[in-house]
Amino acid sequence: MSAIKNPLQQARKPAGWMSLEDALEQDRDKVVENHKSYLNASLAMMLGLLNFDKQFVKAEGIHVWDSQGNRYLDFLGAYGALNLGHNHPKVLAALDRVREQPNLLQASLGTIAGALAKNLALITPGELRRSFFGNSGAEAVEGALKLARAATGRSGLVYCRNSFHGKTMGALSVTGREKYQKTFAPLIPDCRPVPFGNLEALDAVLREKTCAAFIVEPIQGEGGIILPPEGYLSGARQICSRHGTLLIFDEIQTGFGRTGKMFACQHDGITPDILCLAKSLGGGIMPIGAYITTDGVWKRAYGSMEKALLHTTTFGGNTWAAAAAIAALDVIYEENLPEQARVNGDYLQAGLNKLKEKYPLLKDVRGRGLMVGIEFNQPGGLAAKATFGLASRLSEEYLGSLVAGELLNKHRIITAYTLNNPNVIRLEPPLNVGREELDILLEALDSILASHKGFMGMAASGAKTMFKSLLKKQ
Repeated sequence: MSAIKNPLQQARKPAGWMSLEDALEQDRDKVVENHKSYLNASLAMMLGLLNFDKQFVKAEGIHVWDSQGNRYLDFLGAYGALNLGHNHPKVLAALDRVREQPNLLQASLGTIAGALAKNLALITPGELRRSFFGNSGAEAVEGALKLARAATGRSGLVYCRNSFHGKTMGALSVTGREKYQKTFAPLIPDCRPVPFGNLEALDAVLREKTCAAFIVEPIQGEGGIILPPEGYLSGARQICSRHGTLLIFDEIQTGFGRTGKMFACQHDGITPDILCLAKSLGGGIMPIGAYITTDGVWKRAYGSMEKALLHTTTFGGNTWAAAAAIAALDVIYEENLPEQARVNGDYLQAGLNKLKEKYPLLKDVRGRGLMVGIEFNQPGGLAAKATFGLASRLSEEYLGSLVAGELLNKHRIITAYTLNNPNVIRLEPPLNVGREELDILLEALDSILASHKGFMGMAASGAKTMFKSLLKKQ
């Protein structure tokens, strides 16, 4: 009797296939080539012109290392996602602890997700209790907007000009910069902007009683680190309650100690109806987003078996992400990161304000805790006249990136400008950053501002960097 042959044969991988080991052994040129050929070529080109396309191979705490062995200070912190720093050992240990558990198992109740939801209910303000887990901040916003419509039976959504809530279709519809919206129009209907900080404008829209929710950042992050006027958040709370509109706070960037308290809304003693969370919730290692709401709002939206599956996700609340989040929250408390952010933030802003007094190019220093923005003055006088206003227009869009380029390429400090206001550099280092690192940043900025008195000098230096970068890539 002949043996039964296995009809399955070993599949051949395509020529050029890269194993994980192959990927790890790539040099910088190969990484750039792959991005230009298979990812976003325009982005790769833009980063290359500023010599931002470095190959980073190691990260720990506030430091990262490139493939040449150079060490950098990370003052960008993945746009607020690295409150704990890079590769915190307690978060990595948590992942190792659950490695034998099922990570994804639908039609079941996640052990770790339930514990994480309980912890969030314990630490968030007011009566916030019911969590929904997704994979990103944009997903948290999408879920919150849907929740608001389902709970109220209304369709209208109100947001602030200059805001940023994400780039998925729903989140983009309530993001306040036309540059990111116009290509994808028409967006979802019934979304109306109001000026940030203007309670009269908000009341005028909400009194129509057609709006499901008002979504707002307690501090506008991508808008340029813009703090609300005194009493604005409490006033918004009152107006929303008066008109039956749900108040959504987007604390994706401000949450988990970044501003000197666990959540930024606690500075004003305000509780939203829905709170959006993400970024540092995963300890800077696992992607996870969430919104948390009250029993009342949840039950009105999804409080029956018939409605239980109206909004779901495959990877949301998976074991690894939830374990990382629990460990991250443990670290936040054990290391008292909100207090570290408050103290270090005061020290940083004091140092920056001394530079502001010294250099006219610095227009403003603002922020709370370790969420700090530096805004630059626009060119005026002869520079503006000689270029017929071109210098001013270019400065508005590129001055922040030029300063960030100087910090990276000459001082090995990673920063970036804010998306809605490119004239502002954001500083969002890990919350356990030390005084020594803060002083290094301040000294670097002092050096840059002393070398370049205005935009034209900064532009000339940036042009040299771009030219050298182009020559290297020939």
